[in-house]
Amino acid sequence: MIVITGGAGFIGSNFVHHWLAERDEPLVVFDALTYAGNLENLAPVASDTRFSFVRGDITDREAVERLLNRVRPRAIVHFAAESHVDRSIRGPQAFLKTNVEGTFVLLEAVRVYRAQWAPSDRESFRFLHVSTDEVYGSLGPSDPPFSEATPFAPNSPYAASKAASDLWVRAYTHTYGLPTLICHCSNNYGPYQFPEKLIPLMIHHAIENRPLPLYGDGSQVRDWLHVEDHCRALLAILDRGRVGETYNIGGRNELTNREVVETVCRLLDRHRPRAHGSHVEGIAEVPDRPGHDWRYAIDTGKIERELGWVPRETFVSGIEKTLSWYLDHPDWVWNVTTGAYREWLDLHYGTGRSERPAQA
Repeated sequence: MIVITGGAGFIGSNFVHHWLAERDEPLVVFDALTYAGNLENLAPVASDTRFSFVRGDITDREAVERLLNRVRPRAIVHFAAESHVDRSIRGPQAFLKTNVEGTFVLLEAVRVYRAQWAPSDRESFRFLHVSTDEVYGSLGPSDPPFSEATPFAPNSPYAASKAASDLWVRAYTHTYGLPTLICHCSNNYGPYQFPEKLIPLMIHHAIENRPLPLYGDGSQVRDWLHVEDHCRALLAILDRGRVGETYNIGGRNELTNREVVETVCRLLDRHRPRAHGSHVEGIAEVPDRPGHDWRYAIDTGKIERELGWVPRETFVSGIEKTLSWYLDHPDWVWNVTTGAYREWLDLHYGTGRSERPAQA
């Protein structure tokens, strides 16, 4: 049995689907179901006897302890986190509570839980902490990609909270001997991604003939990783990663935000054309985000050498699959873009319709 925290979110739910397609071992999803946690993401596996769901918050020590003592997992994959930079700029305290305090509570509960095991069994336990490349800060045009040895230099409240949680995980390995693993991934995209992030936001706005807001001139560079490739990497780390080590996961797809948006527009011109002209004409440059990191890039050499993982999707193949999924699931998009989503647009953008982008 394994436990997946945040398993109703974007990457977590994709990992649940991937796990159940690849493994017979049962899992439990533990999720607070905040705005980005959605049980619809798990609907395709809801009837699978290997799957179960527990609603709970990682900051609730008693709830976490009850879960561990009841299901007695041999591993935890820790996705649960606040993850949107724009939201962290507007409301950083929630990121401190969930990402830092929540990770601490989880680590403490796991430390006590694991201490109950026989000494011969304790080393088989694994705690996989899923983090982000944003902890490393920003790169210049000619800087080498982030490696596992790159010093932390977070530039947003979100990135700072994830860097802090990474350090707590590291400390529990070195102080208490907790068998942990950390991974830093680049920008994910794929099915079930909440449409506050760049790619689903642009798809959603284009379909509704809204402006496609782009921060600044769109020259910021990101490495894009299809979520299925990320899930494959996580399985490899959980199975074969060295305890106490960090692994960087990237897609080998460095693109500017403008290139990404224009690619989405060209695909939509084929699959869902506008009445007049190209979707590219809907791109609208807007004032840049405060402290916007300019470039992220990932050196995947370590995970490739040690674990034999390489990404399978190019951005061309991955974005085709992603667009097809969103076009084929209009009910999912409609359900997640009502209620709390529209309230966020009203609060953050002032109109109920996005006039500034939400980009990672």
